[in-house]
Amino acid sequence: MENSQDASGPTQRAVEIGVAASVALFALIIIAGSLQAGIGWGAEGPKAGFFPFYVGVLILVSSAVNLLHIGRDGAAGELFAEWRQLAKVMAMLVPTAIYVALIPWIGIYVASVLLIAAFMRGLGRYGWSMVAAVALGVPVATFLVFERWFLLPLPKGPIEAYLGF
Repeated sequence: MENSQDASGPTQRAVEIGVAASVALFALIIIAGSLQAGIGWGAEGPKAGFFPFYVGVLILVSSAVNLLHIGRDGAAGELFAEWRQLAKVMAMLVPTAIYVALIPWIGIYVASVLLIAAFMRGLGRYGWSMVAAVALGVPVATFLVFERWFLLPLPKGPIEAYLGF
């Protein structure tokens, strides 16, 4: 990666601080949930929040140590990535996150058709006949292998229920 004067994007230090802060927030959520579930000792043994509480504390302490190290010897001005590089990552990450969010609502097969079609058409610039063949063929093959051959059910949506699966 070039470190030129005209390159812009987030710095290494900013990204490291952001990750450490996000992990600390995650730890605080774990700790709060554990306190609600109870962290003491019951008649049967430890309550439901006992182990998650201490894992959350360990994660929070680790995040604090990371923040101290970043402040002490972090790379202040080094570029983490250029904005155009991050845009390429987001072009993959955002549709994949939408795909995962849609699976409980429309099932894995329909969500897969949409994801494959979006990637092939949007990023790959394939023609509609190739998009249709692959976007429909891969989920059908997946259905046959997992549902029929291995007898492993995957999440289905209303279309599969309408078709009797």
